[in-house]
Amino acid sequence: MNTFLLGLSGWDPEPWRTRFQTVLPGWKVVLHSEPFDPAEIAYAAAWKQPEGTFAGLPNLKAIFSLGAGVDHLFKDKRLPAGIPIVRVVDPDLTTRMSEYIVMHCLMALRRVRVYDGFQMQRSWTDLRDQPQASDIQVGLLGMGVLGQDAAGKLKAMGFRVAGWSRREKSVDGVAMHHGASGLTALAASSDILVAVMPLTPDTAGILNAGLFAHLPKAEALGGPVLINVGRGGLQNEADILSALDSDRLGAAVLDVFQVEPLPADSPFWLHPKVTVTPHNSAISSPPAIAAYVAGQIRSAEQGGALTNVVDPSHSY
Repeated sequence: MNTFLLGLSGWDPEPWRTRFQTVLPGWKVVLHSEPFDPAEIAYAAAWKQPEGTFAGLPNLKAIFSLGAGVDHLFKDKRLPAGIPIVRVVDPDLTTRMSEYIVMHCLMALRRVRVYDGFQMQRSWTDLRDQPQASDIQVGLLGMGVLGQDAAGKLKAMGFRVAGWSRREKSVDGVAMHHGASGLTALAASSDILVAVMPLTPDTAGILNAGLFAHLPKAEALGGPVLINVGRGGLQNEADILSALDSDRLGAAVLDVFQVEPLPADSPFWLHPKVTVTPHNSAISSPPAIAAYVAGQIRSAEQGGALTNVVDPSHSY
């Protein structure tokens, strides 16, 4: 009997076992924490698996990440070489991410947090000469599936959109930049800077004082706005706080943090220029993820190629 292995940490594994048992009839689904025959494992799925979970599995064909990112997998120093790692690319997840990005860009455009403050003061104050969406450029750091979908929806709302990727890439209707010089150029033109890139050794800490120094004044928004929906490891949190306090940044919307859950004593919680959300910008449906993985397995077992396979040399 083919066996499917779940390597999970921080999530209740039993609902995931039930989901996969439903979408993989005839397969045995086992947890990393229980006895199993390593030779029977054909496929595996992971979320922050313990070190070495997938070592010593001689017939393992692929590992599926149960979240949009794969950085948690590459932290495992005993991750077997040569085994395909597959990302989840789910329409529901993509739509939710774009909703979040568009929502917060619109809130920045219409100065919603400022009006919240006026309301608390019972002040009937109107900010005159507010910009139109076409006056504002959104820079997207990361132009994979999520970034491209967000770009299309931002353009539909009237924003000007530019994008950045590590390597040269062409995206219809989007001014694209790449590499170190392109990163600087993108920042210099971005009233709203959105990080939707994966965490890799090359992108760790990329949201830092050096990058913020290139942002425009974005006076129409009360200062440039940072939105991070990628990974907490992308951001230098001390630099973000310093930039906010010095007005180098006008606001920050942070869905991810270096330590999660965000500690109760973090200054981000009560900072007047910060919006905190609990890493929920793109929570996808677990049944949809299980169905996606099962579909990939059925295709592979019939001789088809796996899709959305990670390039291990780039960690995404």
